[in-house]
Amino acid sequence: MYNKNILVLYKKQPALIKDFDGDKIVITFQAGAASPNGKKNRYAEQKVREKDIIPLSEKSCTSLEDALSYEDSSISTLIQEAYELLESDEATAKAPVSFSELSDIIKADAGAQAQWFIFNALTKSPEFSLDEAALKNNELTFIPRTEDEINVIKQKNYEKEHEEEIRAAFIERLKQRKLEFPGDAKYMVEVENVALCKTEKSKVLVEAGITQTPEKAHKLLLETGIWEITKNPYPTRYGLSMTSAQQGLGTPPEEERLEIPGTAYAIDNEWSADPDDAVNFDGKYLWVHIADPASFVEPDSVVDKAARNRGTTLYLPDGAVRMLAETALEDYALGLKEKSRALSFRLLLNEDCSIQECTILKTIVNVKRLTYKAATEQKDSPELKPLFDIAKRNVERRKKSGATNIDMPEVHINVDPETKKVSVSPLVRYEADAMICEMMLLAGEGAAHFAYNNRIPFPFVSQEAPEFPAKLADGLAGQFQLLKCMRKRSVGITPAMHSGLGIAIYSQVTSPLRRYSDLIAHEQLRAYLDGRKLIDKDTMLERISQGDAASVAARKASRYSDTHWKLIYLLQNPEWQGEAVCIENKGNDSIMMIPSLAMQTMLKGTQLALNQKVTVKASNIDITTQEADFSIC
Repeated sequence: MYNKNILVLYKKQPALIKDFDGDKIVITFQAGAASPNGKKNRYAEQKVREKDIIPLSEKSCTSLEDALSYEDSSISTLIQEAYELLESDEATAKAPVSFSELSDIIKADAGAQAQWFIFNALTKSPEFSLDEAALKNNELTFIPRTEDEINVIKQKNYEKEHEEEIRAAFIERLKQRKLEFPGDAKYMVEVENVALCKTEKSKVLVEAGITQTPEKAHKLLLETGIWEITKNPYPTRYGLSMTSAQQGLGTPPEEERLEIPGTAYAIDNEWSADPDDAVNFDGKYLWVHIADPASFVEPDSVVDKAARNRGTTLYLPDGAVRMLAETALEDYALGLKEKSRALSFRLLLNEDCSIQECTILKTIVNVKRLTYKAATEQKDSPELKPLFDIAKRNVERRKKSGATNIDMPEVHINVDPETKKVSVSPLVRYEADAMICEMMLLAGEGAAHFAYNNRIPFPFVSQEAPEFPAKLADGLAGQFQLLKCMRKRSVGITPAMHSGLGIAIYSQVTSPLRRYSDLIAHEQLRAYLDGRKLIDKDTMLERISQGDAASVAARKASRYSDTHWKLIYLLQNPEWQGEAVCIENKGNDSIMMIPSLAMQTMLKGTQLALNQKVTVKASNIDITTQEADFSIC
């Protein structure tokens, strides 16, 4: 049992034992501090249990007022000397020390009224830390800090005391673009946040007299060496993750599947790592086999929601950020195993390639992978020739329905992950590219008919008819005119004409591994085939909209990322020269297409004939604004 007038610690604040009431202790504590305008300390009483308080001294204290008003200007020096004394002996250098023992070392002759002042000074000192674990057991113990810990705390205290002058010195260094690392890096975090569109405001930019825009912040980060010039901010600016989905797909469920005889062909670019379609013709039916992740992914499941938030796989020159987990490819992509599970679209075609019948089946398929180049070389083989013939007839059918074929330059951009060396090469189009495109269109058309005929709420894709000028130019200029006339596509639950494709009713179903609209279409088809409840129209429309909004952001990020790496390529190749083609005239200026880069530029004050070709070189390349000047060599 404690005595009266003992100074104790109550909730880490000083209190004085005033009296006893049974098994309770009556304490006096400070209820309100004195104020500069003359108000004095306010005190209050409270009954507490013995375990709620910890004695600071066994001696009587004259008053709580005396304990609160006690001061000693030498306390910091005394604490430092006590630390040095303990450090001089290996036995005490790192060992916890009780408050009473430490208080005696600091100032042996200090009275009870000094103990709160000493305790408070110790808790704020760089040399010692209060042992919180011991405090829970009502023990007051301090632990000597290491020299490194002390230096860190002293530096923080110094920075806090001299915050204004330190910040002013930093801003001056920033204006001169001569930062000191690593110390100055912490101030630049808010600048990075502006550059990445995580915030619109930065006090640092304001103080440095720099406009608060992502482009200006980006430029500053490059000039100060915070970012390398290869840093691509665009995915983050559009709120996209830079890591593939982590929600794994389990092993495909065991279920009855039709085994398809023969071999189907998964034909894609040589760098493709996620084949999700394969095709074959059995003499009667055209088969389009599609990856079947919806055999595992159910509507509104964790995986479905994650895919909806991404909208699509983000393809960047420096790698793919996948809508579904990387681990899903082994089990669900086509052709990575000897036998592949698929959702297959069996199409019975009329002579003109219009669809007479579409049947959708759960299947097991033998898949062989081919590149577009290899498939083109084998186009006259017994296995592939029927597919090329079907493709040609389907092109003619679509043309008669008003399809618009636009052929603009495309490139493949590759970034070495280690060196960041960029290569840009024109995308070679093989006949197999066009053939596979027609197969995918037929599958999408067949799926749309199937959904409509069976009254399945479905993501139909449509496009209003364009209005073309009376006279179109030839060549690349004419293709550019066509492109400018095309209307934006729409995704909704009501089927309508897709004028650009020349298809009366259409949906995309051939990429469920990388497009959410395709995945939800598969979920709906699987539910119908299994006799399960379908997603209703309103819910379907809502989820389509969410997925499409996310995919729009991904497409924008991809487009800006492509331009970023093309400009990096030009910086890495300062001697570059290339052909440019005039595709439009605007007053005294000419809009040019550079086919080898798939880039547009404007030659100001230069009038060229449409489709006229000139050789150009690049200068004044600005990564932050994605601008470059091209001039005729």
